[in-house]
Amino acid sequence: MRLLALCTTAALMSCSAAFAQAGGPVPRTPEGKPDFQGVWTNSSITRLERVPEFKDLVISEADAKQWERDAASVAAADHAPTAEDKGAPAAGDDPAGYNAFWIDPGKQVGMVNGTYRSSWINDPVNGKVPYTPAGRTAMMKSVATYNMFDNPEERIPIERCLIGFASTGGPPMLNALYNNHHQIIQTPDAIAINIEMVHDTRIIRMNGQHNPDSMRQYLGTSVGKWDGDTLVVETIGFKPQESVRVDFGLFVYISPDSKVTERFTMQGADTIFYQFTVEDPATYSQPWKGELVFRRSPDRIYEYACHEGNYSVPNILGGAREIERTGRKQPVVVRGIGRLDRPAAQ
Repeated sequence: MRLLALCTTAALMSCSAAFAQAGGPVPRTPEGKPDFQGVWTNSSITRLERVPEFKDLVISEADAKQWERDAASVAAADHAPTAEDKGAPAAGDDPAGYNAFWIDPGKQVGMVNGTYRSSWINDPVNGKVPYTPAGRTAMMKSVATYNMFDNPEERIPIERCLIGFASTGGPPMLNALYNNHHQIIQTPDAIAINIEMVHDTRIIRMNGQHNPDSMRQYLGTSVGKWDGDTLVVETIGFKPQESVRVDFGLFVYISPDSKVTERFTMQGADTIFYQFTVEDPATYSQPWKGELVFRRSPDRIYEYACHEGNYSVPNILGGAREIERTGRKQPVVVRGIGRLDRPAAQ
């Protein structure tokens, strides 16, 4: 199957993945529990929802390798220098924000339990988030707030560098355009997951209690327990502002009232088998599930300098005021949705 004609950079961003499990004994803490400490990555060209080119969860090795070759071809084209005689782009011809030098989504199709995967979602069988009509309406209402330009607090958290985009912090913890590393620090009483993007840190309280509903957090509140050698984590209490997890070419709605249950199981010394279930009967027609792997990485997590949060919000609000003064229509681009034109506020 040739995918190159169908794959743009944005399209390649809208898939999900994992890799083959490594062997070796499971490292243990002094208490005898699996030791998750270290730096891990879930980078891949596979993503949360299934791409249209595939109808099944498991794909053949031939299709997976062709997907990887096509992704490499697109990346090579993106890396190519701009022709010297091309000149400046025409007005309104947005050349986009990043070139390929700055992105690092991964190069391989995900492999879970020995099979190549076309999506992280394995239930429902179509590989899509099963929104109810009310859930889809709530999602679009949340997306509509992206088009509000009156106050800094109205701008989305990722734009203000408060949290990483694409649910890298989760839960569920998904791969993104870049910054797919996580560092785990483990004690008997708590497990901390430092996320590379924006350096959010999830604190999993072992055998603890959730916050009261009035104390919501961007990443929710997480409580863990051991089920044999599997770490089971339940998270509730998300802030509404973090409902839509946005990536280039993809967005997913995790409702503020969702319960996310994660299972972390070490498969040898260098692989974590990661499973998640998202539940909210008002938002989803059924609980939906996914699975992927985290691979141990030799890399370090470096400083994440999100300076855009210091400059972009004043510029965006100032641009909105200028559009209002001139009475022009305001083009609105929502990542993963497309371009919407709406009249400037009166």
